[in-house]
Formats: sequence, structure tokens, C-alpha cells
Amino acid sequence: MRFKLLLGILSLTLVAYSESFAQQNNHTLWYTKPAEKWTDALPIGNGRIGAMIFAGPMVDHIQFNEETLWTGKPRDYNRKGAFKYLNDIRELLFEGKQKEAETLAQAEFMGLQSEPGDRNAWVTQMKNRKGIQGNPALASFDDKLWKSIKAPAFNGWETVGLANLDGAVWFRTSFDVPANWIGKDLVIDLNRIRDQDFTYINGQLVGNTDNSDPRKYTIPAKLIKKGKNTIAIQVLNYFDKGGLVGYKDTSKKIGIYPVGSSVEQGISLVKAWKYKIQDEDPPAVPQYQESYQPFGDLNLYFKLNKSLVSNYKRSLDISTAIAKTTFTSNGINYQREYFASQPDQAIVIHLTADKSKAISFDAELSSPHRKSAVKKLDNQTLALTVAVKSGVLKGESRLTAIIKKGNLKIANGKISINQADEVMLYLTAGTNFINAQDVSGNPSTANVNALNNLKGKAYTEIKQKHIKEYQTYYNNFSVDFGRSENENLPTDERLEKFASADDPAFAALYMQYGRYLLISSSRPGTQPANLQGIWNDLLTPPWGSKYTTNINLEMNYWPTEILNLSALNEPLFNKIKGLSKTGAETAKAYYNARGWVLHHNTDLWNGTAPINASDHGIWVSGGAWLSQHLWEHYQFSKDRKFLETEAYPLMKQAALFFEDFLVKDPKTGWLISTPSNSPENGGLVAGPTMDHQIIRSLFRNCIAAAGVLNVDEDFRKSLTEKIKQIAPNQIGKYGQLQEWLEDKGDTTNKHRHVSHLWGVYPGNDITWDNNEKMMQAAKQSLLYRGDDATGWSLAWKINFWARFKDGDHAMKLIKMLIKPAHNGAGSYVNLFDAHPPFQIDGNFGGAAGIAEMILQSHQGYLDILPALPAAIPNGEIKGLQARGGFELDLRWKNGLLTSLIIKSKAGGNCKVHYKNNKISFETKMGETYKLNGDLK
Repeated sequence: MRFKLLLGILSLTLVAYSESFAQQNNHTLWYTKPAEKWTDALPIGNGRIGAMIFAGPMVDHIQFNEETLWTGKPRDYNRKGAFKYLNDIRELLFEGKQKEAETLAQAEFMGLQSEPGDRNAWVTQMKNRKGIQGNPALASFDDKLWKSIKAPAFNGWETVGLANLDGAVWFRTSFDVPANWIGKDLVIDLNRIRDQDFTYINGQLVGNTDNSDPRKYTIPAKLIKKGKNTIAIQVLNYFDKGGLVGYKDTSKKIGIYPVGSSVEQGISLVKAWKYKIQDEDPPAVPQYQESYQPFGDLNLYFKLNKSLVSNYKRSLDISTAIAKTTFTSNGINYQREYFASQPDQAIVIHLTADKSKAISFDAELSSPHRKSAVKKLDNQTLALTVAVKSGVLKGESRLTAIIKKGNLKIANGKISINQADEVMLYLTAGTNFINAQDVSGNPSTANVNALNNLKGKAYTEIKQKHIKEYQTYYNNFSVDFGRSENENLPTDERLEKFASADDPAFAALYMQYGRYLLISSSRPGTQPANLQGIWNDLLTPPWGSKYTTNINLEMNYWPTEILNLSALNEPLFNKIKGLSKTGAETAKAYYNARGWVLHHNTDLWNGTAPINASDHGIWVSGGAWLSQHLWEHYQFSKDRKFLETEAYPLMKQAALFFEDFLVKDPKTGWLISTPSNSPENGGLVAGPTMDHQIIRSLFRNCIAAAGVLNVDEDFRKSLTEKIKQIAPNQIGKYGQLQEWLEDKGDTTNKHRHVSHLWGVYPGNDITWDNNEKMMQAAKQSLLYRGDDATGWSLAWKINFWARFKDGDHAMKLIKMLIKPAHNGAGSYVNLFDAHPPFQIDGNFGGAAGIAEMILQSHQGYLDILPALPAAIPNGEIKGLQARGGFELDLRWKNGLLTSLIIKSKAGGNCKVHYKNNKISFETKMGETYKLNGDLK
């Protein structure tokens, strides 16, 4: 009997431990091995400074960013007088001459690029071998002291040893010619080289190309000699990836072979080549907009025996925003904690062990920027200074070490700590950026202020202040989708299994992780979250890691209202204010119009002009879409002062632009948007559906806002008349919602953008209540587009299917979004969204989409569990926000609502729909109303 009792106690203890462990994992990402790649590392951030924690026990790498370190400088992005070509471009589009319109627009209607350097002069200097001794093209040249590098490298020489290098590099190798090749012309197949090459065989030039075309050069037989022959290639790389790139399909080899044969019958040149850097300062390459930059790297080199490391674990607790690494070595238990403190404006690293004198390591600061240096500031502080290559911004970072017992010294640019009991590291950073027009700041100021503020503080105080500030955002919302067996697995294993597992709790963790990432990258007083939040390790990141405004920037902020992070909109709203100023200049220069306009991208400097190419860069609705966020904030908060002083003035100016911009279509008589495009699909057109949905919504929102404020009666009347004339949504021959004015529906088009469904989500131009037939057409369009997509596109489609009230289809896409991103869309090991490559918008859009399945409020009432999937039969959410100024707590079991608590933050009428039940009641500000599953 006693034995049975003990077993029962043990069983209960194990269950309690298991549930506690699982509960912890609802807020924790954890792994049993260190990060190998950047997308394995765990992100921390305080809105301004971000870091990626690799957590190696022997070498701990912390890559870090400061949000205002960008390329570029304040300048005018606008082409003066571009409006003179507007009517000509429109006429060409009306005549069906799209290519001619795009050609004219490319020449006369795009934004101004930054100033280029003198490439011709530089190329001449490189051809004349400035910066290198002797003539490396010659077979007799002595290259025995040159280093070796693997070639080709499809992702650039940056990936095989020449990190962050642009410039001129010589490559040399040799090959032995078979006797039966003598007297034959040969082909050297190098495929792609970035960017220009001069290719020599035995000292004679056989080819020169200065573009992205494949390199296949014929080698005359007379140049080939018996035995050893020398290949020398001078590569000039202007910008971004450099070197012998070869083939994307690495099974295809670069090589040499006789004319008429193939590389398979020839000699492979995939091997180690000798190389020598000739010059690493090429002239500036003109850019339409600028790029977000990495700042630096902190590496901690520990004096441990790798073979003795056991019990390794690294984790990120998103409920406290603290990363942790623990392991055992030589019988000693080590712990490292990392967080980015907003109150103290520093990355804090705390190292402890359970044995005295156990912590010994060297700490080194470095940067990928060529213009960088490390120096000693005092007996416990190093300073790293950086300057971007193309631009005016400079930065300074400081690393301060505080030890308990042990020894600390600084020599040779590194901090050396020996036999300490405990160590605290403070990593700070700042730049000379003040605002988009002012770069007169001192990069040291942020460091001095932070370190002065940290003086004398105990670690427990710093940590608690950090947690308290962070949880003012995080703790406003909670989600529980039940337990699952997989909660006890490391996150990477859980990710691998999610698609086929019953693990709704992982979707709940993903929601909270999206909230964590937004809190970490967008605090009040900072810049808004960019394409990668605030995390970037590349000098030339994908799409510049800037702000793409035809979906991606907006998607970043979809979770703010519904997931109770409203305060995090502040950086976005401040950005909109800045864009409205530069956008007014663009509106005048390009359209001779009032108000302000934003095309499909912007950067730190608030560029608003069209960029890149006319077939996708001329899209006029960025400002109008951002204005939707202003109106939504009012809808959720009912903050009349915000509407009056911030939102409505910006919305009105955006609407004034379209009052002037819209023109009558000569065929239909409707008012249409032209020139524009349906983002990145179909080229420059007259009358894309998305534009009309956004403009119509902007006009309606302005009418409603002016009504609330009781202002601008004539303006309201004008917009009301315009709305009647804007081209309506149309159903095409395949039963689909038309993407363009004409019915150009293609049921095989699987494009990642589904822009014509903007009116379904995030807009409300098309709803079940106001036009069920059009809603069905939109659904048909999405069915034709298919499910497969890039990461952010999957996230958008989750929201669409939620609005279509098909929770099971939405859940299918959630499983596609939260799957391992081996070579395509999904999630990386650290749950970053994969476009691929990494873009953070999918994290935010996915989190918002899960919420949209639980609650919708865009039709004027609270729609409860409108798209609940069978895979989430039980759940509880607290802190969901709804339009009308309501906050909701709700619980469901076996797919049915059991409890609903509504808090009214603004008072007024509350309408609630759940299945076939509908109720309406008046509320008082601050009062709470409790309902059961029957809404009683």
C-alpha cells in the first residue's frame, strides 16, 4: 500500500513538473546546440539596439545593430519637373502602349539616384595595375605568397573568405593540357562573374565582360602550350556580391574543354585559386534609396575544454525578453544571461558559475565596416568606431566589463578576464543621426549617457527594471491553446514536427513571439521596424532591409491593435509625419498635386519618389495605406485628441493628393488611378483594383473622421461625390475579382502578391455583409492564386482565409508558415520568417492572422470565433482588442464559446455576433460585461 502511495505521489510530481515545463515552453524558445548560422541565433532588442545571440560555449558571438546606422545622407530624391511627362505616360497607357509608357517613365519619371563615383577612371587605374606589383596576367608571375580561396562561390566571395569586400581582385590557377587537345581551340566556361572580368590565358586577354552575362570565352589553339597553362582573371566588383560566381546549380561546373565538347568532358576549375586584393575602394554605385547596416560583433573567447562541455542549453524567454545559455564543463555549471535593456539603453550580459574563479575569457569588438577601429578608453572599457562606406553616418559602440574577483586587463584591443567569479558586460551604441535632415550628433553621446546611468547599479536592479518595462507591453495579452506532447521538445525539433503534429500551443507561442519581436524592434521614440525589424548582419542586405510600403511595412504593424500593442505604433506614426513632408514635395514634382504621396519604398531619409524600375516602382498608394493605420488606431482606441491633432490632418492631406490625381478613364468614364501598378505584378497600368480600394477607403475614413470632428463639410461632400465615380470592384470571366480595370484574369498566375484582395484584408471595402457576391469572387481569386507562397504572402493569405471564415484553410497556411525553411518559405530555426531570405513581416502578419481567426470587428460588431479551426478546439485568450474601444477575454471548449468578458474603454454601443446569436447593448467607459456561450 505504501509503495502504491509513493508511486502515486511520484506520478503527481512528474505530472506537475511536466505541466510546469510545458507552461514555461509557451513562452520559451530553446535548443540543445549553439547557433551555427545567423538565422539560428536568438534575437534581443530594446527598439533601438538589437543583437543576435549565437551562444557558443567556447566562442560566444553577439552580432549587434543600432537602428540609425544606414548608408546615405539627407538629399533630394525628387526629379524636378517630372509632372511634365505625366499626361504623356497616361496617354500611352490609355492607348494600350504599356512598354512605351514604361520606357518613357523610366527615363523621365523615376527618382534621383545618389551621386555616383567615377567608375571609368577607377577601371582605367585597375587595368593599369595600380595597387599591385608586376603583371599577374603573365604565366611567369610569381604568386607563391598569395593566399588561396575556393571558387566559384555562387553567393559571392564574401562567403568564402573575403567578407564585406568590394573592389579589384586577381585570381590565378593553372591546368595541364592533355596531348590530344594540342592544336584545338578551347572554351573556358566561367558562367557568371560579379561584376567585370579581364580573363587571360598565358598572359593573353581572351575575354572581357562588364555585365551579368555568362562568360564563355574561346581560347585560340595558338595560345595553348603543352603541359601547364596559366589562367589569370582580374575581377572588378563594384557593389554587393563579388568574384567568380559560377552556376546557381552547383552540380554544373566551371571549366575548360575543346570547342564542340562540353565541360563534363573537360577539366573542372572548381577548386582553390590563388588570389590577391588589388584595391578595396571602388567608386560609389548610385542608389535610389539607402540600406540599413550592421554595426559590429562582440566575440567572447572562453578558456574551456570543448570536449568537456555537457548539458548544453540555450533559450529565449519571451515573457521576460532574456536569453540564457547554460552548460556544464569540467564539473562546473555555467550560466550566461543576455538582454537589451530599454531603461538603461544597453545590451547586458551576465556571466556566472557555481564555482569561484571559474570565468576566464577574452572579449573582442569588431565590425564588418572597412572603416572601423577599436581602442581602449579606460581600464575596463573598449570603444569601437565605425563609418559607413557610402554616406555620412558614423557610430561608436562601447564595451564595459565589471568583474567580481579575478583579474581584468585591456591590451591589444581586447578585454582579458581571468579567474573571475562573476562578470557583467555592458554593450552600448550610438550614431550621429538626429533626424532625417540632421546628422550633426555625436556618436559617443548615447554611450556616455547609458554608461553613466549604469554606474553603481547591481545586476538584479538592472534586470528587474528591464523586465518591468518590457512587461508593460507583453503582459497585456495572454493566449492558451492547450497542451501538447511536443511542448517538451526543443524548438527546432518542434518546428520540424509541427506540420503533421497536434500542437496548437506552438501556434500560440508563434503569436507571442510575433509580439516579442515587435516590442523588441519598435518602442516609442525609436525608428519603425524595417524589413528585418532591427536585426541585420549584412552590408548589402536583401532589399536594403529598408521599408517596402506596398505591403511589408504595413504588415509589420498589423498586430499592434488587435494584439494589444497599440503604443508600439508611435514609431510608425512619427515616420508617417516625416513622409508627409517629403511626400508633399514628391506630389508637387511628379503630379503637380496637393497633399502627399508615397511610392513603394522608403528609407531612413524618408525618400518618397518612385525607385528601381517603372514597371513596379510607380505605385502611388503608400501614403493612403499608411493613413489606414492612423484611422484604425482611432477605431480601436476612440482617442478623439489623436484623431484631431495627428491622424486626420495626415489623412486629409493624403486624400487631397488623390482628389487631384484621379483622372477619368476615357473608356468607362470612371475615375481611376494612373499611372500605377498592382504591386510588382503586371507592369505599369491604368486603374489597378488595389489602388481604387485603398483610395475609396481613405475617402470614406476622411468623411467619417471629419464627421466625428464636425469639420470640413465641403471637403466631405467633395469626397462623397468622388467615391461614387471611382472604378468599382469587378467580377471577371472566371468568377474572380478583377486585379485590373480590364478583365485580364489568368487562373494559372501564382504571384506572391494578392494585392486586389486588399479590400478583404486589411481593408473592409469588401465584406460578407455589404457584398457577399464580391466576397465570393475575392475568394475565387485566392483559390486561383493557390496556397504556396513566400513567407509574408502566406501570412497575408492566413488573414484572407480568416476573413473568408474558413479557419481550417487558414490553419493549413499557418502550418505552411511555421515549417522548416530548408530551401523555401517557412520559418528558420529561430522562428524568423523566411521569404526566403529572412523578412520579419511574415512573423507579424502570421501573429495577426491567428488573432483574426478568433476575433473580427471590421464590420461594425464583435464577431466572435469567426474562423476557429478544428485544430484549436480549446483555448483562452485575454487582452484581445477590438474596434469600438473594446478589450476582450474569451474562452472556448470543444469548438464552442464558453465565456466572453468585454471591457469598454470608451463607452458606447457594443454589438456582438456569435454563430446565430446577435446582441447589442450600451456600455459605460471602464465597465466590464460578462457573457456566456449563448451571449447571455
